[in-house]
Amino acid sequence: MKKLILIILCCLCSFGLSAQDYNKLVEEAMACAQQDSLVRAEQLFREALRLDPKNARNALLFSNLGTVLKRQGKVEEAIEAYTMALNITPYATAILLNRAALYLEQGMEEKAYIDYCNVIDLIPEEKEARLFRAYIYMQRRQYKEARIDYNVLLEKDMKNKSARIGLVMLDQKEGKYIAARDRLNLLVEEYPQDASLLKMRANIELEQGFADAALIDLEAASALEPEDADIYVMMGDIYLQQKEKSKARQSYRRAIELGIPAVQLQEKLKQC
Repeated sequence: MKKLILIILCCLCSFGLSAQDYNKLVEEAMACAQQDSLVRAEQLFREALRLDPKNARNALLFSNLGTVLKRQGKVEEAIEAYTMALNITPYATAILLNRAALYLEQGMEEKAYIDYCNVIDLIPEEKEARLFRAYIYMQRRQYKEARIDYNVLLEKDMKNKSARIGLVMLDQKEGKYIAARDRLNLLVEEYPQDASLLKMRANIELEQGFADAALIDLEAASALEPEDADIYVMMGDIYLQQKEKSKARQSYRRAIELGIPAVQLQEKLKQC
């Protein structure tokens, strides 16, 4: 009987020490992650997981490990860590969103789509999931489904800028240029300092054959973002179509100064 009690006491002491070591490793790992000591944080998280593989907190540890790995650029390992976390807590929407973003980054759209759908099933109004699922639908040319997601977001927040831009892109893809321009006009009025909106409108104007209007928008965009090389490439293309070769050459050279490889514009410069 005394031997049995002694064994039980030893086991309890061992468990207590193990729990203390686990907690200490976790605390140190979190501190290292906050201080950007990512390699050390990874080591400590892995050590804690090995020390107590059945601990109820391991879902959080795997999630934190995934984030640390993602910050180190170890995308495949990060996905694996998030998956381990989801094996423990399959309905953790934050982890699903993290894994979906990495899937999308890796070009694994189908897997990302499944994660985003699972998030939306759990939280129908989740903005990030709706936006990225709509993006995937657009890539698949499932424009009706993409429009539904954007409209759901706008029902909750009619000023949602990303959803409104998404509808502009859908209108453009479906050839609804007047609707696209009307939406963009409102956006440009609300966000007059956003050069990307002017570039979008210029693209639509070009598709409609309104080159002069596109140039006006691009000139306004270049005033807002003078270091945006793409603007000058677009302007060069328009000038070249209008046979204004001197202006086209000047625009292309400016684009090269801003970082566009000269080889990429070599043929266009020859036409000038």
